[in-house]
Amino acid sequence: MARPKAHEWRTELDDLMRGIAGAFLFGAPFLYTMEVWWKGNFTSPPRMMLILCIAYLSLVLLNIKGGFRAQQPRSYAQILAESAEGLAIALFAAALSLTLIGILRFEIGVDAILGKVITLCLPFAIGVGIANNILLKTNGDDADSTSKRDGSEGSIVDHHWHKRAWRSTLSDAGAALLGAIIVGASIAPTDEIPMIASSLSPVRLLLIMASSLLLSYIIVFAANFGGQRRRRSQPGFFQGPISETLASYLISLAISLLMLWLFQVIRIGDPVNQWISYMIVLGLPSTIGGAAGRLAM
Repeated sequence: MARPKAHEWRTELDDLMRGIAGAFLFGAPFLYTMEVWWKGNFTSPPRMMLILCIAYLSLVLLNIKGGFRAQQPRSYAQILAESAEGLAIALFAAALSLTLIGILRFEIGVDAILGKVITLCLPFAIGVGIANNILLKTNGDDADSTSKRDGSEGSIVDHHWHKRAWRSTLSDAGAALLGAIIVGASIAPTDEIPMIASSLSPVRLLLIMASSLLLSYIIVFAANFGGQRRRRSQPGFFQGPISETLASYLISLAISLLMLWLFQVIRIGDPVNQWISYMIVLGLPSTIGGAAGRLAM
């Protein structure tokens, strides 16, 4: 009896991680939009309810063929219940991310807090709802591809390990780099980066770094998206989950710094702590973009 329960808990955890990962993958670019923060200050309760209804309806429609659970809902009651869970995940992800970058504070008042979170929850909810449609593949696909690869290559793998390791390492690094550029280049020129960074303490910056690493790990290795087994088993010099996560984060930080310099947000002669804080703040969405790039590969 204990083993099925353990399996159920593992499946539930995978589903929740997939929902959180989908929320951040789709919602991160909207997080760095000051208009969303400001509109949240003046969002009336009826408008909040309307946004929640739209987000819930979107999840209901997406859960018919997608959602964040590996097992598709079998009844209308399950669709409605899982849509409510998806909305809760979206609200949690929105509140956590706004708190992390210092936008949510107790002194702004309950109405402003609710307005900001609910205004931002819509893109996060869509991310939860499309997680399976875009990113989930069955473990059977991974197993089949692994068995075909092992059977076709055999002992050749041993002879050409270094060649394949370099190829896999460069492929993952290139995917992380391109994903970070796509996201980082769209956010780096905006005023949100200096605005956020100027209000963050060193402790908050460390929390953003830790969150960036954790989200990258969840998206690529813990959310059970397609190709997860293959990514864990492929050769390479930084192909372990921890080492690959650290390497891709360093790539994302380097790209963030480059984008900030290219768009003249930071300049030679600016204080070093300004360079570091801006880089870490932009590194969060850039890391999520890099994780998405590695998933695509």
